[in-house]
Amino acid sequence: MLKQRTLQSITRAVGLGVHSGQRVELTLKPAAADAGIVFRRVDLPNPVDIPARFDSVSDTRMASTISAGGDAGAPKVQTIEHFMSACAGLGIDNLQVDIAGDEMPILDGSAASFVFLLQSAGIVLQDAPKRFVRVLKTVEVREGEGAALKWARLEPHHGWKLAFEIEFDHPAVNQTGQRVEFDFAEGQYKRDIARARTFGFSKDVDAMRARGLGLGGSMDNVIVVADERVLNAEGLRYDDEFVKHKLLDAIGDLYIAGHPLLASYTSFKGGHALNNKLLRTLFADASAFEIVSFERSEDAPRGFAELAPAW
Repeated sequence: MLKQRTLQSITRAVGLGVHSGQRVELTLKPAAADAGIVFRRVDLPNPVDIPARFDSVSDTRMASTISAGGDAGAPKVQTIEHFMSACAGLGIDNLQVDIAGDEMPILDGSAASFVFLLQSAGIVLQDAPKRFVRVLKTVEVREGEGAALKWARLEPHHGWKLAFEIEFDHPAVNQTGQRVEFDFAEGQYKRDIARARTFGFSKDVDAMRARGLGLGGSMDNVIVVADERVLNAEGLRYDDEFVKHKLLDAIGDLYIAGHPLLASYTSFKGGHALNNKLLRTLFADASAFEIVSFERSEDAPRGFAELAPAW
């Protein structure tokens, strides 16, 4: 039986929210089988649980935000996509995330710090079958026309592979790879994707901060792009770090499905909003998916049966 996974022990981290600039404490705890990944706002007088599910998403501007009942006015947790991406990369099914604030810490701007944090706690198998959402027919969402067109698509596939293409029309970005593909059956998430950092353009900084965004951002956790070049002294971690970060985000956004997907995902200029719209479109059509598990691990797609090695 291909089994569910949780943490072996409790682990903690402290960091800044990239948008709020507020210090936030995080405690990750093991959770029972079939619990899913649940965020708990422990800073409130009465702690509030918010499950990481597609219908809990209440805001997709700049990041993926979930809130209790999907109500934008209810207690929320912002910027969960990098953490969810790390959980997807390590195949973690069940976890309690105690957070003393309303935004996940940005740490180094990638998923790598979260991967290290999760692996340092140890990952254990649970005596319950791992469940997948298997896509049965193609689902696609599109926005805009002409040069403004963007889209995202899920197609049936016995495994989990993704392809992402960006088009920023910016000299510094254009010098790097614009399209990336990643297959969980072939690649190593930790090596190939997890270290890709979020990025922003220096021309947008003042406008963002005037809106109360990006207050915790710095060159310690964001790739800063000027008119012609990357300002970070160490440069890029990957030749195609920009598009890899967009794919990292997509992995996290789509893990908010509640279970790992068995599908092929393709996106052109997509983002958090389109990714959530894609999940909502998928789950609105009962004939487009099914929930499956594998009694024999060898029947599962490659890349899911093995526990990821330690760093």
